[in-house]
Amino acid sequence: MNWLSILGLEGLVARWRANVIEAAIAAEDRMDLARLEWQDQKQRLQNMLVLTILVAGLTVVALIMLSLAVLVHFWDTPQRTLVAWSVAGVWLAGWAAALLSLVSVAQRARNGFALTRRELAQDWRDIKERL
Repeated sequence: MNWLSILGLEGLVARWRANVIEAAIAAEDRMDLARLEWQDQKQRLQNMLVLTILVAGLTVVALIMLSLAVLVHFWDTPQRTLVAWSVAGVWLAGWAAALLSLVSVAQRARNGFALTRRELAQDWRDIKERL
């Protein structure tokens, strides 16, 4: 004896089963999307790290050599102190610019997984509409 048929719940159970299957497929799709976005994000971060280390190292060497060249050029002049403080000020300004750039990049990094978040938000809106 099929109680679901007798009580007329067979259609309801079928709809629920279809919804659960659809939700499982949607969840799997969203996980695939998140995985793909994570791979892209990870690759970008690795490239950024390598390039940042390379640029930072070369920049430090170049700026140290430039600073030494400027100091050597003005060593036997009365402006030696002014030039030394000017070089220190330029280094300080460069440090401040690098710090501001770092803060800016860190703030933009919070926007990762935008597609996944948008899809999940759309799914949530669809679920609320169905209820």
